[in-house]
Amino acid sequence: MLAPCHELRSDAPWRWLRLGWSDLRSAPRQSLSYGALMVGVSYLISLATWRWGNLGLYLGLVSGFVFVGPWLALTLYSISRRLQLGQRPSLRRSFADAARSIRGALLFAVILVVVFLVWARAANTLYVFFPQTSEPALVDLLPFLAVGSAVGALFSAVVFAVSAFALPMLLDRQADAITAVVTSVNAVLRNKRTMLIWAAIVVAAVLAGLMTAWLAFAVVLPVIGHATWHGYRETIDASAWPANQSEH
Repeated sequence: MLAPCHELRSDAPWRWLRLGWSDLRSAPRQSLSYGALMVGVSYLISLATWRWGNLGLYLGLVSGFVFVGPWLALTLYSISRRLQLGQRPSLRRSFADAARSIRGALLFAVILVVVFLVWARAANTLYVFFPQTSEPALVDLLPFLAVGSAVGALFSAVVFAVSAFALPMLLDRQADAITAVVTSVNAVLRNKRTMLIWAAIVVAAVLAGLMTAWLAFAVVLPVIGHATWHGYRETIDASAWPANQSEH
């Protein structure tokens, strides 16, 4: 069973961003605390990979973050949910809200880890396309780059479709992780143009973080998180599932 979705206009992602920015301004301390934490995590992963870097360590760090990340993202959705309900948000209440949804979030994390492991395996096999010369020319690298880009785009699309609306639904409703994931994928497939725009915005946010040595994440990630909540509320009709009760 999956929750039905609404048809979205192509300008919807920009509205979600405006609402996300409004949420950050309404709860700056809580939102920016999350952003600062994410900057710290980004530096930690970068430092560990640079100092002791190998594929196994990197995958271990990413896998660990995949388990912690959903719980952190749930706190942002909780802030937006409380603001939408006219309640006062706080970090303590947001963490408590996230904790009540952690079982579904952990199953969601397991799904992502499986996808990442398959992705890593696929990336390793791509080296069969790498030129067998010591100094390959660009034309020799084209097959490797083309296949690698195609495989990366495919797995990125899978991760995006799975995660677009699943976690907000888990926080909002008493639904299981599989229902939330299938609902998210269905909504993305039924709104391809709009969700492609949203994906491009998310990629631009990540690039902004890279170009500023992760510092932009302090603001960009909270805005994206809040905007994701509003995207979920506008896209998914989950009224068939009982609402999760927030701690007052």
